[in-house]
Amino acid sequence: MFNRRHALAVLAGSVAACRAPSGAEEPDVVVVGAGSAGIAAAHALTSAGKSVLVLEAMGRVGGRAFTESQTFGAPFDVGCAWLHKADDNPYTAYATAQGFTLQPHEYDLERVYFGNQAGDAEAVNEAEHALANAIADAPADVAASTVVDIDTLIEEAAGDYLGALDMAVDLDDLSTFDYANADDLEPNMLCAEGFGSIVRRRAGGLPIRTGTPVRGIRYDGPGVVVQTDDGEIRTRAVIVTVSTGVLAADVIQFTPNLPVETLQAIQDIPMGMLAKIPLQVPRGAFGLEPFTDLMLARAGYDDLYFLCHPFNYDLMVGFVGGDLGWEISRAGREAAIDYAKQGLADMFGSNAPAQVVKGSLTPWASNPWTRGAYAAARPGRYAARAVLGRPIADKVFFAGEALAGGLIQTCGGAFRSGEAAARTVLNTLG
Repeated sequence: MFNRRHALAVLAGSVAACRAPSGAEEPDVVVVGAGSAGIAAAHALTSAGKSVLVLEAMGRVGGRAFTESQTFGAPFDVGCAWLHKADDNPYTAYATAQGFTLQPHEYDLERVYFGNQAGDAEAVNEAEHALANAIADAPADVAASTVVDIDTLIEEAAGDYLGALDMAVDLDDLSTFDYANADDLEPNMLCAEGFGSIVRRRAGGLPIRTGTPVRGIRYDGPGVVVQTDDGEIRTRAVIVTVSTGVLAADVIQFTPNLPVETLQAIQDIPMGMLAKIPLQVPRGAFGLEPFTDLMLARAGYDDLYFLCHPFNYDLMVGFVGGDLGWEISRAGREAAIDYAKQGLADMFGSNAPAQVVKGSLTPWASNPWTRGAYAAARPGRYAARAVLGRPIADKVFFAGEALAGGLIQTCGGAFRSGEAAARTVLNTLG
């Protein structure tokens, strides 16, 4: 249960999926979203002999799995980066067979700074483990902050590492049941070419139409009508894999309206925020070994984590999460870079920011097709995940990282959810 996940993700490599010409298709199933869940659903359905069309709003596949290599001259996972539970992850064997380079990497902290003073990283790790046990043992679904005692800077740093920098919400917004029912994600792996590049390749050959937002889904007739800017597509069933942030924003108009309990479930599983502030910093600038997990701990949950020089790249990938992640995302790219540079100055001295060649900020808060990093159930609302997973009228099905069981908030979990939704559709359609 400890140190469960830092991530977001991925792209690189080539993909056979592309924007297809519009037409009068009537596929058996339409899948909305070409992220990990949509890719998995499409594979399962086509393997079972069903005709499928995947509609993706963005101009690329992968969703929140996206690797970008141009900015820093090295693969950078804009979204999910870790292959969690790698010994039971649907991408591990595929990545190995495809020749991707995987590196085991857990994320217990190795260096901690309180301002410019080096702290005891092991003490923070031990405090996090103690907090994790207290949260997991909570007898009721309440805010995690109500079942833990945080009296020291070490405990505060541990709470931030467990909550905002892992679950993407602060402890007062973290459901104890959400945390307790999540799997222990060890062992973890990183990919030198980027996790997003694995996901993108996995989409190759699928019938995917990118740049095609779904505007409406009508399920009041004998089948389903999916409405896009290119026209309507009739189908027998639809699997919706968009984020709960997109669902909550009513980007897709459902006719008739979704059931009240489904709408409430969407509100009860809002998107959390984990933002990355990657900095191009020459290797050796601060004497940090590749893959060092480094945290700058400040009072008031104003903490900053760095994954330092993964695969010996000239990168220090900063992370901020929870309320701070939303605040910095709203402030914008330049403010985020300045924040991360100031963190380097706090730890390594006033000359440290001069080592930064360039920086960036991940866009998940402002991206209209994500509206956050990954979903976290509100305290007391853990059961909403099961409610959202219920099919509507045996025609509308949901999948994604919000519905991934023990693997919530992960790319591998989203894949499993897509497969599960496809099996339900197959059983329904016959």
